[in-house]
Amino acid sequence: MKHSQKQINPASSRAPFIIYIGSLHSSPIGQLWLAVTEKGLLAVDWDQPQAEFTRHLQQQFQAEVFYDEAHTAAPVRQLGEYLAGQRRQFDLPLDLSHVSPFQNRVLNLTYGIPYGETLTYKEIATLLGNPRAARAVGRVEATNPIPLVIPCHRVLGADGSLHGYGGPGGIKLKAWLLELEQEKV
Repeated sequence: MKHSQKQINPASSRAPFIIYIGSLHSSPIGQLWLAVTEKGLLAVDWDQPQAEFTRHLQQQFQAEVFYDEAHTAAPVRQLGEYLAGQRRQFDLPLDLSHVSPFQNRVLNLTYGIPYGETLTYKEIATLLGNPRAARAVGRVEATNPIPLVIPCHRVLGADGSLHGYGGPGGIKLKAWLLELEQEKV
């Protein structure tokens, strides 16, 4: 597998002041909520009401949160296209300013996994220079703030098996996403 060298904006110490949210109201996996800052896409989540998503963002980032379809139009459109099988790559700036350097490195490697391909937790740990860090990689994947766009569903166990997934339906959703990508490859 060729590994892409795409990079996400490196972490910075300053939290965003304003967060804009929007929603992909209907998709094959339900309603998605998205959060965007001036730096880029900050979060993707689902299976919760707007008020809960807003409250979580306010608490985590100490920021003002506004519903704004204009600021979230591109990620909403691109996620809709991806889930409809019409998009293989995202062309969005991402804001990972709130993650640690280790998390940033793991998420960058995950972001670079090509559509329809997979890596294992151990392969990512090896790419980081520490093959024994597979569990730490798994923890980062489990707390991925931008699932789907940063495709943690493309990361498998060492034996090729599916391990936990945080979306609604858990492993069934992970399997569905991988199947969607295999059908379109």
